Amino acid sequence: MSAEGLSVDLSGRTALVTGAGKGLGRASALALAEAGAEVIGVSRTEEDLESLQAANPDRIGYWAEDVLADGLYPRIEGLEKLDILVTSAGGNKPEPVTDITAETLQWMTGLNLTSVIRTCQSAVRVMRRGGYGSIVNISSQMGHVGAPNRTLYCATKHGVEGFTKALGVEVAPEGIRANTVAATFVDTPMTRPMFENPEFKATVLNNIASGRLADLSDVAGAVLYLCSPAAAMVTGTSIRVDGGWTAW
Repeated sequence: MSAEGLSVDLSGRTALVTGAGKGLGRASALALAEAGAEVIGVSRTEEDLESLQAANPDRIGYWAEDVLADGLYPRIEGLEKLDILVTSAGGNKPEPVTDITAETLQWMTGLNLTSVIRTCQSAVRVMRRGGYGSIVNISSQMGHVGAPNRTLYCATKHGVEGFTKALGVEVAPEGIRANTVAATFVDTPMTRPMFENPEFKATVLNNIASGRLADLSDVAGAVLYLCSPAAAMVTGTSIRVDGGWTAW
């Protein structure tokens, strides 16, 4: 789904996308740039960022920064303007609840929740100066339901959903909106090895009423909508790009 197909015009807008090197973050950054936004892609891996920039060098720049480090946040707050934020950095380590170590707990909560909160804090400080902003936190269908061996992941994504709901209420009077995009399993190079397990693949597809995995374009399309004028009255909510998983 292209920005042209959605008739979204983000010319003059400045966007920052974390986790932009791969997957949903990369797709979101490319879609925003195609719609006319000036995009800053953020990732730890410069090689991925160079590839992203090469796809649209006129509209995409990048910062090689780690959302778990302190350097990113003052850099965001030093921007002259910021209209759009998409937080897509995240990770998972599926395992039984009794196997979760203190190190995994710290890593996943830091990456999936704490970094989202800190990035939003810094973005809001810039956005409120311009009296406008759209924040889209990439969440998951697991922010709305539970699943075995995903207790910690679900906890972090439920946290993102709750934080975003409250953030949307708090900053609405300042012209800033905050929403999530909660995706089901998406067909990416990272997830494909998971589906080599026939039982896991069958379980997933049986839970998706649409009968297929989501595409990157499905998620990027939802991000574009939330960043567009068409979503001017949409805040504090979640768009579930899950093919009906949470509707059963």
